[in-house]
Amino acid sequence: MAVITDPDDLNQGTEITISTGAKTISLAVAGNLSADGVTGQALYSFLKEEWKSDATLIPYPFPLVSITPEQFEFIVDWVPADDTTRNLIRSAGWREITAADAVEREYMGIVSLGSIDSADTAYYAFSTDTAKTDFDFAGAINQAIQTFGDSSNGNFDKRSDTLTVYIRAQGKTYGSATSASIGLDALNYIANRFPLAEAADSKVSASDVSIAADAPYTGMSITYGATTRTIGGVSYNFDIIVDGNSGTTQQIYEFVQYSLRQAGDIDAGAGTQVGQLADSLMSFSGDVLKTTTGVAIDNYQASDRNNLVFTDTGGTERTFPFLATGTISFNSNLVGDSSAIYRMFFTSDFGTASAILVDDNSGADISGTVSGASSVSFDFDYDGNTQGGRTAGTDAAVTVVAIGLDTAQYVAAEATLTRSTGQNISLVAPLERNYDNS
Repeated sequence: MAVITDPDDLNQGTEITISTGAKTISLAVAGNLSADGVTGQALYSFLKEEWKSDATLIPYPFPLVSITPEQFEFIVDWVPADDTTRNLIRSAGWREITAADAVEREYMGIVSLGSIDSADTAYYAFSTDTAKTDFDFAGAINQAIQTFGDSSNGNFDKRSDTLTVYIRAQGKTYGSATSASIGLDALNYIANRFPLAEAADSKVSASDVSIAADAPYTGMSITYGATTRTIGGVSYNFDIIVDGNSGTTQQIYEFVQYSLRQAGDIDAGAGTQVGQLADSLMSFSGDVLKTTTGVAIDNYQASDRNNLVFTDTGGTERTFPFLATGTISFNSNLVGDSSAIYRMFFTSDFGTASAILVDDNSGADISGTVSGASSVSFDFDYDGNTQGGRTAGTDAAVTVVAIGLDTAQYVAAEATLTRSTGQNISLVAPLERNYDNS
């Protein structure tokens, strides 16, 4: 069934019971009323009709004041009979006020905007809470939550807190919204709409069991605390460091999302941060992993560097100098020659005594022995390398040579290192037929 919006769908003695002695309004899942509940406006309208037509009710003060269609006050000691009743009131917030005009309870209506799967349960927390509270129903939210209770009704006051609502389910994108983000300076007693949605997360494939027990996840961590990291030779400020333990960007993201659903402390440092109450730390934009403000990642795979964006504490996105990558491939004559070597030079000075070996990202020469390998990979600091007066951030013309002894003749191949990954330079050495050192 759907939420009841028509008072004609309510009947005394079936869906609703009015007790003039106890001054209570009781709702029950029966007849036309399902767990989907009834709107506050329909309940108010039904009570008006009953007070008008029922001779046993009209002698008593009317129980409910409607401030708006979604804001109400139970007055003169009238109250919902129990929490079951309160949980069935939809699209509404309210106060419960005594005959002496003392507020006993206050409820804020929470309505979500966006798609939430019917099997997934959202939750909420006030800014002074140390643990989450689940909403009572799965799927889209339409429920009032208590924000104030006098000494006989919980003895707490959260009305000055910031409220955050969350949806975090395994294998789904996460969503959250705060009372501040929808423009509230304080928590009211009216129905409020919070943008909150989820969808299938294509970047999560590992199960919780695997993340909890398997490498590289078990070596990953999240540490909260002010620190700095150097990007492109410049130091920037961060508040949170995720140790990726040499995992891929997807594995790092999977670990972080898993951590944000944990009820315990996820801070590997001296502080305490409950995972379920922690802010989002990162998200994917296509294949690029972007962190939220103040978050950096350590120990990621070098090949993923171009797909990382860190946001410093000032909110500025920081990217690494572009890392061009590629492969040098060798033909069978080079692979089969135990003496074969390779070297990469800048073409500009190749063939002279001033020839410069190209450095990789770590500053080491791109050179070595073939050692039976069919290929070797290389990386190149495209945005930072200035060897021999090269202009950083421009394409680099290179010449790659190789030579063996027994089976591989000398070979040279020209290529251009561009701002890209996956480049391939192929070396095809003629078969050596004349070398002899016997």
